[in-house]
Amino acid sequence: MNYRFQNLLGAPYRGGNALVVNNSLLISPIGNRVAVTDLIKSETITLPSQSSTNLRRIAASPDGVFLLAIDENNRCLFINLLRRAVLHRITFKHPVAAAKFSPDGQLIAVAAGKLLQIWRSPGFRKEFFPFELIRTFTDCNDRITSLDWSPDSGYVLAGSKDLTARLFCLKKSTKYIKPFLFLGHRDVIVGAFFGTDKKTNKVCRVYTISRDGAIFSWGYSEMDGNFDEPSLASEPESPGTPEQGQGNNAEGDSDSRVKKRKNFDGKDDTLDLDDRFQLHKLKWELIKKDFFMQAPAKLTACDYHRGLDMAVVGFSNGIFGLYQMPDFVCIHLLSISREKITTAVFNDLGNWLTFGCARLGQLLVWEWKSESYILKQQGHYFDVNCLAYSPDSQLVATGADDNKIKVWTVSSGFCFVTFSEHTNAVTALHFMPGNHCLLSASLDGTVRAWDLLRYRNFKTFTTPTSKQFVSLAADQSGEVICAGTLDSFEIFVWSMKTGRLLDILSGHEGPVHGLVFSPTNATLASSSWDKTVRLWDVFDGKGAVETFPHTHDVLTVVYRPDGKQLACSTLDGHIHFWDPIEGLLMYTIEGRRDIAGGRLMTDRRSAANSTSGKCFTTLCYSADGSYILAGGNSKYICMYDVADQVLLRRFQITHNLSLDGVLDVLNSKNMTESGPLNLIDDDNSDTEEGVDKQVRNKLAYDLPGSMPNHGRAVIRTKCLRIAPTGRSWAAATTEGVLIYSMDESFIFDPTDLDIDLTPEAVDAALKENQTSRAVILSLRLNEDSLIKKCIIGVSPADIPAVASSVPVKYIQRLVEALASLLENCPHMEFILRWCQELCKIHGNSIQQKSRSLLPALKSLQKAITRLHQDLADTCNSNEYMLRYLCSASDAK
Repeated sequence: MNYRFQNLLGAPYRGGNALVVNNSLLISPIGNRVAVTDLIKSETITLPSQSSTNLRRIAASPDGVFLLAIDENNRCLFINLLRRAVLHRITFKHPVAAAKFSPDGQLIAVAAGKLLQIWRSPGFRKEFFPFELIRTFTDCNDRITSLDWSPDSGYVLAGSKDLTARLFCLKKSTKYIKPFLFLGHRDVIVGAFFGTDKKTNKVCRVYTISRDGAIFSWGYSEMDGNFDEPSLASEPESPGTPEQGQGNNAEGDSDSRVKKRKNFDGKDDTLDLDDRFQLHKLKWELIKKDFFMQAPAKLTACDYHRGLDMAVVGFSNGIFGLYQMPDFVCIHLLSISREKITTAVFNDLGNWLTFGCARLGQLLVWEWKSESYILKQQGHYFDVNCLAYSPDSQLVATGADDNKIKVWTVSSGFCFVTFSEHTNAVTALHFMPGNHCLLSASLDGTVRAWDLLRYRNFKTFTTPTSKQFVSLAADQSGEVICAGTLDSFEIFVWSMKTGRLLDILSGHEGPVHGLVFSPTNATLASSSWDKTVRLWDVFDGKGAVETFPHTHDVLTVVYRPDGKQLACSTLDGHIHFWDPIEGLLMYTIEGRRDIAGGRLMTDRRSAANSTSGKCFTTLCYSADGSYILAGGNSKYICMYDVADQVLLRRFQITHNLSLDGVLDVLNSKNMTESGPLNLIDDDNSDTEEGVDKQVRNKLAYDLPGSMPNHGRAVIRTKCLRIAPTGRSWAAATTEGVLIYSMDESFIFDPTDLDIDLTPEAVDAALKENQTSRAVILSLRLNEDSLIKKCIIGVSPADIPAVASSVPVKYIQRLVEALASLLENCPHMEFILRWCQELCKIHGNSIQQKSRSLLPALKSLQKAITRLHQDLADTCNSNEYMLRYLCSASDAK
């Protein structure tokens, strides 16, 4: 049961800045996690590391190795992107509005409130204090909103909320050097950028952009000389407080223009004034100013590409513009939404533009030359209510309160189709056998069938009067569809072929929130808030066959995969296991203490003493029925062993303190007469400076039941599903759809170990050509790499003999190894030959142990199905070439 976090699907982009590194990797914050999207391979992964609250700002090193992630509490994670591991942590003392690595990757500029801090980048060194503060500038009169580095990493340009931009020099001298001020704007500076000469790659101009859409272009004064021969006139006066404890300026010796200094590494270096400090010696003046767009909309995001000398700007009305500098020529002016654009960024080559809209939860990547979308991904903006795995475990379908259904590829994390025909929240999903049909139930009173080949709604099932459906089930043959209602307490039965309403099952006296067919027969089980679980014979139409009474409301019901056990959860936090054949209660698990945890901001009692929410609202059996997953209105998901009724493991789905119900103990200092401090929103500065605060707090203001915590999202699990292969499971939570999979890392878990069983003995058997003995030894040792090595080492002619010598108890481990090899190994025919011979020789044993072997066989089926699809696509795209080659060979 060694499951670990793999990916996060369906979570919307909620704010913060996005980045593009290595020209094709899009990095974006998703709540308190970081998502990395490969725009070439169309794959998305979510880093397993979590911050304490929602992320506000991210920055990546120029080589794309390191990532700086800063959250709302100013806590920073220094992450190795290649290993996906957190290297260091640091907490800043002031709110961070911007952070950026220097072009050489050695330094990090951080805008912490009014301070500009220069830190040394930690890198791979093992140090007790990895972050070293090099310099702190205290010249700004208000918050710094934007940062940019000069190409030689010698200067930092900072735009501030005080309507000015400042040019800071990073010389480590004995005297303070005042920053140069760029004045004249009438609104908050949103972006400040260095412009370079394309031939020399040296700074020749500065651009400052304000929130009112004004852009100023600053250049050198002609009277001060040109770019190659700067003037040594005195620096312009500008406000600033000199650092204390510093002596005379090292530039006081005017006889020589080459000085000695100590650089940041502590070594002596020569300092050329022409090369290093000419920006301060030159007199800057305003060359040109213009407005990007004559419209009432405010400029909220901008970026500049030095190589192409182009700027992209986004406005609060959803319009973005692409401009050629320095003449401010408009190349494109398009609208992508009606909501505010919160981030706009170029990729390294400048051919792709990335836009983010926090209010829509959407990220777009647009290629401006061809005017086409490279990426258009949008997660569910409201909570995900339900999910379903496809029979081959390759797809996951999700339904949410935003009335949409999305189908995701599990391996890539990409959504390839979105259905939006429902007019109310989607409450239940079910995949039909065959992998190409999906059923959905909604509060709009319809059950719809979706074709996943043509991507259309081909059937709609309705009722004579409008109902609200909250549960859905279909029998194994796919001929009968049933849906439970929220308002009339009835179960409606339709024919899949004709779409006609066949029957209405009445008897429940509360909402029917659980509905499931038996895997082995046509018995339908339903659970209701009327404290009963009922079994129905749908085909005979005799009504309820049997009723299982409970002492509390029944929230959900689920069948074991072999159909010989029924599990249901009740409002008192218990899980009851019934024998559906005999009608007897087998045993009960008391899970109130296991799922308890997390105190809401408005709770008057502690999490341990509170009685609310301590129940399971969703259950799911494993593929072999040996354990069961349970989740509810809590931050925990519990895994129980069914036979022994013991808790195996608890998964905490998030550590995000921006959500309610994560903390077990609240700080009494945060409680005031007006309520908790965290629920008092008196900070409007981020909106004023055009940088959206995380908008999740404002999502549910107008929704029913949202007033007690002022729209603050509460952590909960609404749906759990285990993949048919048993190798992964998914949870629909407040944070999105969390995917957990088996840990593929090495775990020493031998099957039959003795003193002579070693990896050396396996290698010796392979060298002596004793392949059968080597395979058995590797299976006993149960080391994945050795098993695969021995399988590959068998010659094709010896496969039947070796397969027949494998004991029955090792078949499951061998099938798992073959499934893994089939997904990654190029020897496709060789592995398929292994599978064929194994099924021929051990067919009876596999059939007898089908229950225990089901997860491994499902994994093998998934690998074969995916391989078949890839080959079919390749052959279809090269059909005429294959025909030509076949005809050419016949002609010869």
